[in-house]
Amino acid sequence: MSANNNQHYLTLAKHFQSISHFEHLSALGDWDQATMMPTGGGEARGAAMAELAKHIHSLKTSPMLAETIAKAQELTLTAEQQANLREINYQYLQANAVPAALVEAKTKAAYHCEQAWRDQRKNNDWQGFKPNLEQLMNLVKEEAGIRAEVLNVTPYDALLDKFEPGMTTASIEAIFNQVKSWLPDLIQQVQNKQASEPSYAIPATSAESQAKLGQQVMQILGFDFNHGRLDISSHPFCGGVASDVRLTTRYDEADFTSGLMGIVHETGHAKYEQGLPLAWRGQPAGLARSMALHESQSLFCEMQVGRGSGFLKLIQPHLKTLLGCELSHQQLTNIYTRVKPGHIRVDADEVTYPCHILLRFEAEKALVSGELAVADLPDFWSSQMQSLLSINTDGDYKNGCMQDIHWAVGELGYFPSYTLGAMYAAQFKSAMESQIGNVESLIEAGRLNDVMHWLQTHVWSQGSLLEINELMRQATGEPLNPAHFKHHLESRYL
Repeated sequence: MSANNNQHYLTLAKHFQSISHFEHLSALGDWDQATMMPTGGGEARGAAMAELAKHIHSLKTSPMLAETIAKAQELTLTAEQQANLREINYQYLQANAVPAALVEAKTKAAYHCEQAWRDQRKNNDWQGFKPNLEQLMNLVKEEAGIRAEVLNVTPYDALLDKFEPGMTTASIEAIFNQVKSWLPDLIQQVQNKQASEPSYAIPATSAESQAKLGQQVMQILGFDFNHGRLDISSHPFCGGVASDVRLTTRYDEADFTSGLMGIVHETGHAKYEQGLPLAWRGQPAGLARSMALHESQSLFCEMQVGRGSGFLKLIQPHLKTLLGCELSHQQLTNIYTRVKPGHIRVDADEVTYPCHILLRFEAEKALVSGELAVADLPDFWSSQMQSLLSINTDGDYKNGCMQDIHWAVGELGYFPSYTLGAMYAAQFKSAMESQIGNVESLIEAGRLNDVMHWLQTHVWSQGSLLEINELMRQATGEPLNPAHFKHHLESRYL
């Protein structure tokens, strides 16, 4: 193919490389806002980020793109170039579905809502948070309606597609209904089995000591500190870009176990980002495939690896050295595999965790359709928590419907990714063990790198070059199969 014949594709590649530079700055602005920025900077930062979002949107909706994409689609391209063109077209269609004025308005509202949420959640101030969320939710619903009309799907499907291309409400309902058919019994069986296990006193440890431990554990997991860092935020997250990954966690000086596993979880996200294909960095094909696949990597790191006996045995000496923690390997294993319904999603064990997602999935559908008003969210939440986990959240907003940052920044449609990700993770483990051996045995034998290499080969290095079903078929031999998730939980807990 001559350079002339390839020019339309090269024009697109150059254009989206430019977009990636602005998205790089946007990602670091988000990280700084959550970690370092003084509260007084919120209004100006929100305006700046809204302006940046509007500019990125204008680049993704440039008038020249439609014709250039159409001409590039007529070219003879390599399979990887075709994949990149597919992802370019996807980004173009997504951006063109929403007018720039709405992008700007939603970004400003999200920044205001998130900034207020930090203190309002801390103070259990639902009445203060409610009008902020109502304003933002109106914009989310407006966006969903516009996207739905353009993409010819339902409003909630339009939001799902931002995070899980091709996934629909109906397909998620079918998967989640399978989980509902066996999960309540499994939770009860595991709790009955664990009823006689003793509880253990967790030593108080400083946030500084926990941070040192977290960095040590990140090194064990292979995190590249030349291209990333660890900080503190109100809500743990992994942000930044592949060449500069920013992790955050939060520390409880009375209980190090949550903060530590939060770091392990976010390191899974970071390893995926750092492992994305270098040759496609700055191009849409070089990005993570979907948020469920992203969550599969954080959950694989936390659940399949982090809470496994082999990994806990590996890090136990570091807990003793850095925290003065005398808990034995077996005690740590019992702590990290204890199944106990709780209020907080990010602290939930892997057996009860799907219940937290089932609740949020139903809430999101109802909020977007208008069947549930923001004002009625606390009552809906309490009813669902009582039904799913026998927990009463009446009046406890900060540990109820205000606990997550997602709705405070207008991200509806994301939550299903967590349980879909847990299913992908279990399926990856099953395929991995059929190819290279038992994960626990590999880690105990000092071969954690073998586990990471499998993920690098089959998942991270693929970026978005493959669509999700094809990636799963090549890596595991079949598309998503929830049976692997059930098998994983039964094997570990029963």
